[in-house]
Amino acid sequence: MLKTPLIKKADQIIIKLVILISLLLIVKLIISDGFLHAVFNFNVEMSHSIQIIFEKRNRAIIGRDLELIESMYNTETKYGTWAYEYELRKMKYIHNWEQKQGVRFIEIIPKTVVRNIKNSEDRLSANILCSTEYKYIYEDKPDEVNSCKIGTHHVLELIKQDDIWVIAKEWYKDPFADSLKLDNLKVDSIKQYILSQSPRELSNIGERREKAVEYADRYCGAASEEQYGFKYNKAYRNYNYQGGDCANFASQILHEGGKFKKNNTWNYDSNGATRAWLNAGGFKNYMISSGRASLIAYGSFEKVYKASYKLLPGDFVAYEKKGDITHISVVTGADSRGYSLVSCHNTDRNRVPWDLGWSNSSIKFWLVRVHY
Repeated sequence: MLKTPLIKKADQIIIKLVILISLLLIVKLIISDGFLHAVFNFNVEMSHSIQIIFEKRNRAIIGRDLELIESMYNTETKYGTWAYEYELRKMKYIHNWEQKQGVRFIEIIPKTVVRNIKNSEDRLSANILCSTEYKYIYEDKPDEVNSCKIGTHHVLELIKQDDIWVIAKEWYKDPFADSLKLDNLKVDSIKQYILSQSPRELSNIGERREKAVEYADRYCGAASEEQYGFKYNKAYRNYNYQGGDCANFASQILHEGGKFKKNNTWNYDSNGATRAWLNAGGFKNYMISSGRASLIAYGSFEKVYKASYKLLPGDFVAYEKKGDITHISVVTGADSRGYSLVSCHNTDRNRVPWDLGWSNSSIKFWLVRVHY
């Protein structure tokens, strides 16, 4: 069929429109790709900058470099000042604990994972997971390096000062909140006793205890190995935002790893968890009253630290403040001097010395033997 001049003209208009739309789409894709590429590059750059900030801060803590720490904060605002002052207290605590323990921290290595970034021209906010490895040696055994991990979640605000990013505000759940007060402790005698201890043989603790430790290693969240994704077991609810997840994790370790059977009193299902499963005090009371566990020692740090060497992997420590059990940690090993190490949720800890962050003189400890 022959096309009339009118039809030919209409076809030409359609072809031109198709070409125009195609060109517009190509331009949009180029611009969009460039924008996404710019955003990606910015996020990568800022993730690297945040990692550097955490590394510098940890080096300053080990080296007691007050000037370097201060330079990393905007101390002209109250939030920046509070964040800076907290790091000073943390530094003091860590070195006080070294003195009591007879150890020296040689490295504090952070691994930061930026979950979310929002930015304006000279201000940035980020949600960050940080898995930090603490390496320490005993004074008389400098060749034997001990390692533990603590996982934290940070809300961080940075601003630019003289073209350098500094911390304007920071919040994270403090693993050293209950800082050690050494004034009332006989530091020299404690240190002498700790340094007199030898490594412990823990290779024959039994399969159920071994499996309990394996479960704790695998699911201790931000303190676990990177290969596990810094995650909890998704089969269980995370109660950190409803009062805490420590007893829930301890119960999982004993059930999933240690093969303790659930019952009406100690139970978790799709409807939730019982008090004995979920509450720190309820968990401690149930384990002892049921006969599934028994008390090794109870009291202040000075009263129980010698007995702590009786703890075995798979046992647990309950932490008491003002008459209430506020935390549960499960024993997962011992260091080169036989000092017991624990793992827990909130904050996440992986094979950390059992009193690190908890040895305040007002805290009492329940050291508990679990009967596998």
